[in-house]
Amino acid sequence: MSIDITTNPASATASTLTLLIRQIRYEATGINSYELVDPQGGDLPAFTAGAHLDIHIKPGLIRQYSLCNDPTDRKRYVIAVLKAESGSGGSKALHETLRVQDMVKVSVPRNHFPLKPDAEKIVLLAGGIGITPLKAMIHTLDKASLDYQLHYCARDASCAAFTDTFADHTKVHVHYDNGDPAQGLDIAALLAAPDDGTHVYFCGPPGFMQACLQATQGWPAGTVHCEYFKAPVAECTDKAQTSETDGSFKVKIASTGQQIGVPADKSLIEALSEAGIELETSCVSGLCGTCKIRYLEGEVDHQDYILSPDEQSEYLTACVSRAKSELLVLDL
Repeated sequence: MSIDITTNPASATASTLTLLIRQIRYEATGINSYELVDPQGGDLPAFTAGAHLDIHIKPGLIRQYSLCNDPTDRKRYVIAVLKAESGSGGSKALHETLRVQDMVKVSVPRNHFPLKPDAEKIVLLAGGIGITPLKAMIHTLDKASLDYQLHYCARDASCAAFTDTFADHTKVHVHYDNGDPAQGLDIAALLAAPDDGTHVYFCGPPGFMQACLQATQGWPAGTVHCEYFKAPVAECTDKAQTSETDGSFKVKIASTGQQIGVPADKSLIEALSEAGIELETSCVSGLCGTCKIRYLEGEVDHQDYILSPDEQSEYLTACVSRAKSELLVLDL
């Protein structure tokens, strides 16, 4: 049985939907799941495992959350959200403002973390709330009868969501570290020697992501896939060593020839906006792909966490990408 990896729902006729919150359920400490349905009971645009939604929590506050239910269920979308007391406030606002029977604006599903069709075996690793996209993958992989294992890492049982779903599931292994990573899953040992045809997918908090990245350094190209919920802290670098410019650059709009300067202290999105060219944005962190645009000339310093190397040869994310060359020509 094949895996459906379509990333753009053909049935979607608009970029946003207004859905009804039918149910909010406590899943684990600080984690609620939210079931979203069509107010008239109709089918929702299709999605595939690994997809996410933009949730418009309130004016000016949009956040991305992975869909975690079975993709074959066209009647609902389910997301799970960990309330973070620190951070930018999106999850806290969602927990404190959204209620059952509220209407909420969401994007149609987008997928930058899809299952690849050529895998013979799959290893899934989830850290904490990173279980959400991988739970959707389990539904798909079970239906496809593919060989896989899920390793779910959490502090303790109270912090692990959806454990009722995984009860007695022979392909799911839950690991608790009680706050000490040394007591948890040995990620380096698990991923030390990849088998031919094996792909690995992982999602979780920064320390977990770093451990998985380090453990997969020797894996073949194209077999390691991950999704960040939060952009990693960028390392400080000397601009003189990474660019021939002082950090500023120019972009040219291909359709008009207009040239726009982008100073070192402003993003490409900001410079375009000041020049009267508005692009849709969401995460503004290089994580969601909302502001992805094509470029025609120039060398890009991408700084995103979603575009594949092939995509980066044609596209950039305008919220975080900058130029290594003095000029970028944008397909606008």
